[in-house]
Amino acid sequence: MDKAVVDSRPTDSISTNDGLTYTGRRRRPSQSEAEAAVRTLIEWAGDDPDREGLVGTPERVVRAYEEFFAGYNEDLVALLSTTFEETADYDEMIVLRDIRLESHCEHHMVPILGKAHIGYLPAGRVIGISKLARLLDAFAKRLQIQEKLTSQIADTLQEVLKPRGVGVVIEAAHQCMTTRGVHKPGVTMVTSHMLGAFREDPTTRREFLSMIGKPRSASFDA
Repeated sequence: MDKAVVDSRPTDSISTNDGLTYTGRRRRPSQSEAEAAVRTLIEWAGDDPDREGLVGTPERVVRAYEEFFAGYNEDLVALLSTTFEETADYDEMIVLRDIRLESHCEHHMVPILGKAHIGYLPAGRVIGISKLARLLDAFAKRLQIQEKLTSQIADTLQEVLKPRGVGVVIEAAHQCMTTRGVHKPGVTMVTSHMLGAFREDPTTRREFLSMIGKPRSASFDA
């Protein structure tokens, strides 16, 4: 692929099916333009992009970025469109905990590593548990801040599935503060977003927090 294309990456403000608002579209640079940008960064860092160990680095970085930021290409409504109504009237809490989280800080473009816990109270429909993990990845594989990521997951699940409530908790380490800046390894940031019964009913919220366990300090740098 070496053609510049216009894609769905956001610029300013139009409504999209992921619950966000963007306007306009940006021209996506071609692969060769992206590789040239990586070469420039290598030179800026003080190295020679033409030396043996770095000759293939621009192409490898571009391929890695395609994987890191694949979430921009996800259709979230389609992702959550398949649900199951044959639940034998199951109406208790469903929780998927300790889901591996890999994202990138939008301020420094360095990794955010941790785990997410997602729970909801079904209202006649449930969704395959793998879709919850894919929903997390669809938002995590974008440039992010943890607070926004937490809300996006909860809001999208509530809007599409329409359960009686949703709870999302994320625990993560940010390499923008562990490997640069203040250099504080071992620090974990915890964010939560509760909707419906998870916000309005203290008993439901306590049950959810009990099921995922008390947020634990841990290193997610590896």
